[in-house]
Amino acid sequence: MINKRLLIKNLLAHNDENSFYDKKRQLNLHNKEGKAKFLKHICALSNANPKNNSFIVVGVEDEANKLSGVDFFDDSKIQNLVNAYLAHPPLIQYENIPFPTLPKNKVIGLVTIKPKVDNTISSFKKSIHKYYSSYIYKRVGSNSALMQYDFELKDVNSHIVKAIENRAKNNIEHTLEGVLEFMRKNKKRTTQYKVFKEQFILCWAGIKKTVAGEEFFSRVDIEMINEQIKLFYSSLDEVSIHYNSSSFIITEYISLGINNNLKRFPLEKQIIHFSENGNYNIASEFLFEPPVFDKKELFHLYNSNNALITKLKKGASLTQNEEEDVLNLPSSYLLLKLNGFDDANEKLIEGKAYFKKHSEELYQDFKEVLRILRKIKYSQEE
Repeated sequence: MINKRLLIKNLLAHNDENSFYDKKRQLNLHNKEGKAKFLKHICALSNANPKNNSFIVVGVEDEANKLSGVDFFDDSKIQNLVNAYLAHPPLIQYENIPFPTLPKNKVIGLVTIKPKVDNTISSFKKSIHKYYSSYIYKRVGSNSALMQYDFELKDVNSHIVKAIENRAKNNIEHTLEGVLEFMRKNKKRTTQYKVFKEQFILCWAGIKKTVAGEEFFSRVDIEMINEQIKLFYSSLDEVSIHYNSSSFIITEYISLGINNNLKRFPLEKQIIHFSENGNYNIASEFLFEPPVFDKKELFHLYNSNNALITKLKKGASLTQNEEEDVLNLPSSYLLLKLNGFDDANEKLIEGKAYFKKHSEELYQDFKEVLRILRKIKYSQEE
């Protein structure tokens, strides 16, 4: 079993960017240009590594290998993006890797591009941004180079990557240190752990409350210690957690309402299933049905939100009630977007700089709302 934190350290220590790994400060998958560049690198690394895993490490300052971190990213549909634009697409995996030196809300992203068993060449099958249909890329040194179609796939890296992965294998010491580290950093919250199949250790932490006999956790952090992977992180919504001898089930909820009259709605269920052979898989099920609220109340909320954003832009002083309303702006715009106010998302983005200036907690809530909107968007595209 590979400890992904050790793997990242070994990749960064091995060499600068090369034909089997790349590093990025961040991935901009919210716009076409960012998606296109990501697809180019996936295509190039896949074609340069037909027999071994290749990697993109995200959240690293390029020059000095400083770990700056990125936000937790839980887009289970990222494979769909690769499948939609690449012919003969490789399987990819995006994982969130916590590091002790990073803030709690930051991780290092690890994209793993798997070798293809059919030994086919990946290429663009649809145009996006400035990368056109039939374009083929291959990693040459630290560059993703445009290639002619008739090049030959060659195995040149598998022995190097295998050695790096072997050095990153987990052991009892790393596992125990990982559990203790998780407990230390979450000592102000309820923490629990569970061992599955005598191999996998999951730790989770959150602020626990009981509603109608059922336990819910907010400010939730869930990690698989063996591989040093953060499986779930949220600063906004709540989750319920259930498990049996072979599965760990996370049901994510969001609270929506007007004037603090909130109701809880299920958003998504994730099931982590562990097998006897040392493998596991994660399946997700989207559960959300947008609630419908009174239009008159929503128009009042819409107008008051916009007026508040205008005051923030002008730097005008706020009343005590308005100071409280600012804290609800991200979730209020989420509610409006779900009820047909199409420009609510744009209004939310307008407030980004002011949320960030106001407080770290409000800025995290803003980013959580964007995460939820992205999940809803992808579910509607399926």
